[in-house]
Amino acid sequence: MSLSDTVIAARTRLGDARSTFRCCDTDFVVKTIGYRADTGADHARRVALSLESELDAFDSESDVSRLNRTGRVENEHVARLVRRGLEYHERTGGVFDIQQGAVEHDLKAYLRGDRDAPSESFDSGSVRVDGHRVVTDVELDLNGLAKGYIVDRAAAAASGPGRRGFVSGGGDMSPPTGPVAVESPYGDARPLKILETEWNVATSGGYRRRRDGIDHVYDPTTERIGSRHETVTVVTERDCLEADALATTLAALPLSDALEFAAEWSGLEAFLVHQGVFHTTEGFDDHVA
Repeated sequence: MSLSDTVIAARTRLGDARSTFRCCDTDFVVKTIGYRADTGADHARRVALSLESELDAFDSESDVSRLNRTGRVENEHVARLVRRGLEYHERTGGVFDIQQGAVEHDLKAYLRGDRDAPSESFDSGSVRVDGHRVVTDVELDLNGLAKGYIVDRAAAAASGPGRRGFVSGGGDMSPPTGPVAVESPYGDARPLKILETEWNVATSGGYRRRRDGIDHVYDPTTERIGSRHETVTVVTERDCLEADALATTLAALPLSDALEFAAEWSGLEAFLVHQGVFHTTEGFDDHVA
């Protein structure tokens, strides 16, 4: 038995806990093993739900909604997301764009059946961050970052001295404590891959929520709405926030561009299913069981 196996076995003997709840319009699962596992799982749940109340753009009382109504807000979590969003906007050449809040809002309304058609207006504006203060003259879309960020913060809350935590939120995961399955987009119970990785995981694709061939993915640089692939799974070394953002980015790009983009991004490996064919970056299989 390796040292890591011995540590996990010792933690398991001390205790393990599991918490499931709804957050970010999906199912969250928190698992903890080790000292005061129940306390860690409960703390992670409370952190996740508290952050959701601040970051949910579709909750009129949230700080993100207030930002989009008034053009300004002071909130450390919103400021962190905006900074990272602006970073990814620059590094993806505008494919990942937090300035499309109006498009995101109308697109989600269309997918719910509350609109006859998605928005066709892609606008940009000015966004500034100073400390915890964010000022903008355009509605922001932070949904491509928020769930991954909440997973990261909840996982940190679940962990502690003598305790390790794992958080999964609708396909976005902190580094798993054991094998995890990549779900098939075809309704097949058999997973496409089994991952065993110490990196963060995120999946994007239009198969879960789609209306008339349209899903939640869009590319502002081409003003195209809809994922180009059946499913995209990424593993990232940095954090789950980055996995969340880059899975969305790859889903919006044509296949050749997506594979080239993923190959050039340090700390990223990707698995794409495009027209039924599997495509992976060179190092992805290192994360497969």
